[in-house]
Amino acid sequence: MKTLFTVALAGALSFGAFAADASEDLKELSAVNTNFKKVNVTLKEGVGIARISILTPEGKYLNSRKVKVKDQNVVVPYDLANLPVGEYQIRIETEDEEIQYKVETKEQPNPAAALPLMAYGKIMNDHTIRLSVVGLLEPGVQVKVFSAITDKVIYQEKVDQPEGFAKNYSFNGIGADEIYMELTDAKGRMKTLHF
Repeated sequence: MKTLFTVALAGALSFGAFAADASEDLKELSAVNTNFKKVNVTLKEGVGIARISILTPEGKYLNSRKVKVKDQNVVVPYDLANLPVGEYQIRIETEDEEIQYKVETKEQPNPAAALPLMAYGKIMNDHTIRLSVVGLLEPGVQVKVFSAITDKVIYQEKVDQPEGFAKNYSFNGIGADEIYMELTDAKGRMKTLHF
């Protein structure tokens, strides 16, 4: 009887050690990476059949799918662009084990080239306009001044200042309200200013 009890205890201990090793195995055989609102789940060779689930922090299922990993690594991509920014859980389950990852998504910032040209004009007096341009990515802004009456160019120049500039433009015999400006920076961003 004592021998039977010892065998049962040894079997239970080795099964418990196997279960702990299995969980560690799944951790070594899987990885989750995020890039803003994109999540990649990598399952390495040896995982077998697994269920990947995406859950809210409260545990509500958002998506679940089965994946069969044969003789090569598998990357399962998820695009969470339609979900709010925040924390999510990624649960990976096999027949014998389960592991859970926490991921945090965030908005991708707009590239600077996608932002509008930031230029402002202010009437200083009847014949003078102050032009301010800020946030340039490269030096070089083409400034064209047009007559609001004829739509013809009455003055143009290229200003090669890094990052930005402020400059006064004065016109004899033409009122500030009788002109408009078109600006184009080195990246091709454009802005028209009317006064």
